Amino acid sequence: MTKWVLDTDHVSLLQRGHPVVVSKVSAVNPAEIAVTVITIVEQMYGRLDVINRTKSKQELVTAYALLKETFNLLSQANILDFNEAAFDTYNDLLKQKIRVGTQDLRIAAIALSLNATVVTRNFKDFQKVPNLKIVDWSIP
Repeated sequence: MTKWVLDTDHVSLLQRGHPVVVSKVSAVNPAEIAVTVITIVEQMYGRLDVINRTKSKQELVTAYALLKETFNLLSQANILDFNEAAFDTYNDLLKQKIRVGTQDLRIAAIALSLNATVVTRNFKDFQKVPNLKIVDWSIP
């Protein structure tokens, strides 16, 4: 059962080896932690954008290496779908006219549909979502 949903910012911190985030993720039962398919999209778009903008040989080689690392990391993760329950929750949130970005609102909808906690530094946006539990694992 998923208890913790890593937001994209925490996945990025994990990729960079942020010691506090790595420690907290390591302390959690792997079955209780997941990322959303929305985070997969954000991560892949980010990596592909760098590849498409890169000019030099070394930057391109590095960009492809990072794409591969990202793919390998995310393919080992528990990945949560944007399913019908998440869609219905997302639609309810849209009707409430919550001023949060589309992707963050979709991540929130997935977490709410599972009664899970979003692990993020982005309290500014996620705290606008009613009944959403949020926590920041980057703080010691």
